[in-house]
Amino acid sequence: MKYLVMVQGSQADYEALKGQGSAQSPAWTEQDVQAMYAFMTAINDDLAETGEFVDGQGLAEPAKTRHVSLDADGKPVITDGPYGETKELLAGYWVLDCASLERVTEIAARVARCPQPAGAPEYPVVIRPIQDGAGDI
Repeated sequence: MKYLVMVQGSQADYEALKGQGSAQSPAWTEQDVQAMYAFMTAINDDLAETGEFVDGQGLAEPAKTRHVSLDADGKPVITDGPYGETKELLAGYWVLDCASLERVTEIAARVARCPQPAGAPEYPVVIRPIQDGAGDI
């Protein structure tokens, strides 16, 4: 079965990754960033080797986000980010093809152990099964 495994973050976290800490997220050093990337690369390599890796991407910071909705006349209304009302957003994801929920949970637990500086916010790793068809709703 395929699963979407998601990691969360905030605009403050993206700023912290660039060395600009705040009360919400301490500044990361270059060594912190490199340790995080090495950790994620190792996970991706292991998942590719087992055949469970379908896709995985880190996403651009919330400041580069765009929301598109429709007004009363059906015309697009475009709002660029970041959005003050949103604290946590999708920061990255994997699409995995795993034999069981237990297996993807093991992987999510490994992702949750990603190194980060002391005091950095900890977010849960979210697992969502991907529907195979309309009958799975």
